[in-house]
Amino acid sequence: MSQLLIAMTNHTAEIDWKADTSGFVLERTARRMKQFVQEHLTQAGAGITVDQWLILQELDRQDGQSQLDIAKATYKDPPTMTRILDILVEKGLVHRAHDPADRRRFNILLTPAGRSKIEEVLPLVRAARREAWGGLSEPEMAELTRMLDAVFQHLQGQ
Repeated sequence: MSQLLIAMTNHTAEIDWKADTSGFVLERTARRMKQFVQEHLTQAGAGITVDQWLILQELDRQDGQSQLDIAKATYKDPPTMTRILDILVEKGLVHRAHDPADRRRFNILLTPAGRSKIEEVLPLVRAARREAWGGLSEPEMAELTRMLDAVFQHLQGQ
């Protein structure tokens, strides 16, 4: 009986080690990727942050969303979303419009300057991502994407 308990404990410790290590590597890589893209945006004089870019990109995908919908789509908490949107409004890249169905809600819309900013920044972000992933072959990149999507889908079901 004690041999079984030892084997189970060793197996659990091995799983914990793998989970801890892979979690650290994933978080470290995500942070470094964000820094790397931000460095490219700063060097190019884009005038926006990665977080601001994510909001613009989401609005480019579907303009006129509510602040809450954008927060959910970009995994931002509501106070952070408000702060980022305030900055984007100040920069003239988006504006808030009352939702005709609910005057307590605002829909967020891209301005012409916001659309121009997307056209300016998209090639910079794509170039930075290509450079970051440049050390991976096509099959490796496909496998990495498949595995990350599998983890994401698993977490979506939680």
